[in-house]
Order: sequence, then C-alpha cells, then structure tokens
Amino acid sequence: MRQRSRREGRTGDEPALSAWKLPLIVAAIAFAIVGGFYVGGPGLGMAVGALAAATIVVMAVRHPPRHPIVPAPLRDFRRHVLVVVSDPLEDSDAIERIASAARTGGDDQEEAEVLVLTPARTRFLDRWSSDFSRARRRAQRSLVVSVASLAKADVAAAARVGDEDLVQAVEDELRSFPATEVILVTGSPERDPTGNAAVEELESRLRVDFHHLFLSKTAAERHSGQRPRRLS
Repeated sequence: MRQRSRREGRTGDEPALSAWKLPLIVAAIAFAIVGGFYVGGPGLGMAVGALAAATIVVMAVRHPPRHPIVPAPLRDFRRHVLVVVSDPLEDSDAIERIASAARTGGDDQEEAEVLVLTPARTRFLDRWSSDFSRARRRAQRSLVVSVASLAKADVAAAARVGDEDLVQAVEDELRSFPATEVILVTGSPERDPTGNAAVEELESRLRVDFHHLFLSKTAAERHSGQRPRRLS
C-alpha cells in the first residue's frame, strides 16, 4: 500500500482567474465583434459574435467553477472519518491505516465515527438499458465486504452508496457528514485512471485533512478477478 496525504491548508486553491484579466477578455471580445461589423459588414460581425459566444460556452462547460468542499459543522467533539472506497476494502495495510485513524487518544474519549462511502458506478450496458439498480447492488455488496473487514479490526462503521462520480459523491456526503478526515482508497493509477483525476481535484478543493491510499497489488488483482502470477 502506498499513501499520499495532505493536511488542511498545505495545498492552496486552484489558481483563479485574476480580477484584471476579466475586463481585458470582455474588451477583446467586444473589439473583435465591432471590428467584424466594421470590416466585413453585418455578415462577418454576426459570424464573429457567434464564434465568440460558442467559445465562451465551451470554456464554461470544460472549466466549471470549482468551489471549496467544506464539511458540515461539527455536532460534537468526536472525530469523524469519511472512508471512500472504489473497490471492496480487503487490503490489510489500508484497513490498519483506517483503524489507526479511528482510534482516539484516551480511554475516556468517544470512539470516532466512521462512514464508508462507495460510488455507484454504472457500466455501459446499465446506461444503455437505464438500469441503475445493478450499480447500486454492486456498490452495496462492496460496502458489505468493506464494513465487515473494518469490523474484524474492531472498527464500527456505517455505510452509504453515493453518486457515480467520486468527487460528487464526496461533496454530497460532506453536506451532512461533519468529517474531520477524509481517506480515499483506490487502485493504482494504471488500473484506475479516473481515481487519479479525482484525487487531484479533492486535494485542491477539500477543506479537511485528506489521505489517499493505494490498494496493494495483491488486493487489486483479487478485486479484478485475476490470480497472482508465480515467479519462475
């Protein structure tokens, strides 16, 4: 298992558009449209205006605003750990790391609240047939395995199925769950490329301690249904 971590405040926001750039962009678009009318008449002016409008729409779709993800306010003095898993949690190192995060410093302190979240990822045939119940059933089976694995490590955890998009699932859950720490467990970047993109976005947007754990090779092979190859 490999681990990446970030403490709150160590990673800043994504670079936002500078305030002085916006008037220049608007002025450049207006100048291009006016210039088109002046040089080529209404036809060219309308064409330039349509091109500018289409460019703005494309940029808005490809680069939507990324607001910080802030957990719900704390209701008590307990620690609240949100564990997000893309596969059934069976990796011993990852389980031990989560168990360590759930343990408190003293016997008189309350046990940390742990919530396991799994995105309901749909497959091509599910989307084609508009059958999203299969994705939820797969996510629920993954949660049963994950919660049972944590129970063996003496960690009591609740479970919930989230949105298909991993980042959206975390954002939705943190609207009501007052997490003090978020732990994301994914496969390797080669096996789960979408997970790597989600990690980068969560690192920049989360306003809480964030840790990323990679499943070990053995666990990843077990989840994909492959047997480890023996070395000759």
